[in-house]
Amino acid sequence: MIFYVRAGLFMGTIPATLDYVIVSCQSLSHSFGRLLALQGVSCEIASGCTGLLGPNGAGKSTLIKCLLGQLRPRGRISVLSVDPAVEPLLVRQRVGYMPEADVYLHGSSGLDMCSMCGQLSGMRRSDAVSRAHEVLNYVGMGEARYREVDGYSTGMRQRVKLACALVHGPRLLLLDEPTTGLDPSGREEMLQIIDDVAHRRGMDVLFSSHILRDIEDTCDRVVVLNEGRLIFEGSLDDFQQEESSVLHLRVREGRERMARALLDKGCQVESLDGTEHLAVKLPAGSTPEMIFRLAIDQGLQVRHLAPATLSLEQAFEKVIIGSVKGGEAR
Repeated sequence: MIFYVRAGLFMGTIPATLDYVIVSCQSLSHSFGRLLALQGVSCEIASGCTGLLGPNGAGKSTLIKCLLGQLRPRGRISVLSVDPAVEPLLVRQRVGYMPEADVYLHGSSGLDMCSMCGQLSGMRRSDAVSRAHEVLNYVGMGEARYREVDGYSTGMRQRVKLACALVHGPRLLLLDEPTTGLDPSGREEMLQIIDDVAHRRGMDVLFSSHILRDIEDTCDRVVVLNEGRLIFEGSLDDFQQEESSVLHLRVREGRERMARALLDKGCQVESLDGTEHLAVKLPAGSTPEMIFRLAIDQGLQVRHLAPATLSLEQAFEKVIIGSVKGGEAR
C-alpha cells in the first residue's frame, strides 16, 4: 500500500489554535503473563505538548506500544481518530516515533536511514530523499548526514532518530526518552528543537521522559502513570498546584512585622529563600481574607497573594506517594 504524503516539513499538522483530542483511551488494560502493565487506563490527551511521566515499570512504554499498534490491549484506544489495532499502517503514517534505543542499519548514512523511514511510511523514494535532506538540516546534522551512523556520537544519533520520526510530516510525534545520554549542551539543543516543533510548528507531541526538568521546560500538560494506573491527567499548572491553604505572600515593606502578626494568629510562616515572599499556611477554618485584615491593621499593603505551587519534582513525588498509599488502602 502506498500513501501519498504532500511536501512540506510540517505538512501533517493542524493549527495550534485548535483544541482537539489526539489520543483517547477507555478502560485500557494489558498484561504480560501475570504482570499487569496497564490497569483500566481511561484518559483523553488533548492537542499540544504532553509529558508522559511515571517511575520505572509504570506502564509508559507499554502505553506507547499500544498507541503504535505494536500491542493489542483490552479496552478501546483511538489515535487521531484511528484504532491502531485495526489500522496500524494508517496510524504509523500519521504518527512519528522516536524510540529510546538506537535503531539503525550498520553501514548506513544518516541520509540513508532517514529516507528509508520516509519510504516505510509510504513516501515515494524521490520525495523521501528530498524530505530527508530537509529534516536533517532542521535538526542540525549538516554535512554529517552523509557519514555512516556507526561513527556518530550519541547526540548525532539522537538527532537522526528525531529526523526519522519527522521525515513523513506526521501530525503526532511520540518521543521516548529523547535526551538520554546527551551532555548538557546536547540536551538543551534537543529540547529547543522539541519546543519549536510543539509550540511554533504546531505539531502535537507526547514526550515520555524520566527527567522531570525536561518535561517542565517543554510540556503544557502531563499524564502520570504508576503501577499501570492513571493517577493524573491535566495541565502542568494544575499538576503543580499546592493545596489552597498554603499561600505565597508579599507585602510592601514590613515583611517581618507581617510575619509576626500572622504567627500570633496561629499561621505557619516561612521565608522563601532568595525572594521577598512569605509562605503562609492558614489555620483550619481561616480564609485569605484574614491576611488582608491583618495587613490593614498593620498599615501594610499586600502586593502579591496566590496559592503556592510545587516544583514538578515535588508534585510528582506527592502524587506517586499518594497513589501508593491509596493502593495499600484498597
